[in-house]
Amino acid sequence: MKIDFWQLSRDPVDKVVALIAARVLGEGQRVLVVSGDAAQREVISSALWQEKAEAFLANGEAGEPHAARQPVLLSGACAPENGATHVIFADGQWRDPAGFARAFLLFDESTIAAARATWRALGGGDAVERAFFRQDGGKWIKVA
Repeated sequence: MKIDFWQLSRDPVDKVVALIAARVLGEGQRVLVVSGDAAQREVISSALWQEKAEAFLANGEAGEPHAARQPVLLSGACAPENGATHVIFADGQWRDPAGFARAFLLFDESTIAAARATWRALGGGDAVERAFFRQDGGKWIKVA
């Protein structure tokens, strides 16, 4: 499993989720966006619909009609009703990504200690490939 840690500094979480979701969809995959904060999920949903007028990112909320058809599904739980192979933890809280091919943990200054603990905890597994991304001059770069 691949696990990417994205340290938020300049760009807000909704913009970063849109960036990652667009890449995942471009690979022909589906994505689940997890946040325990319903208000944050609403902001992310709005950003996805408005990402680009010619290429918005269709999305819906888990538990609503047609959730299984959504290419991007937003949820408070780590349950891919849409058959997602990728999961984005938008609220900075790590959850068990069992069943996913790739996980993205987005974190900021308020959740950096937990992200570091997760990084260390996942470091010993042979089945886990970790990567760390941060912004440098507005551009996302892979650090580790």
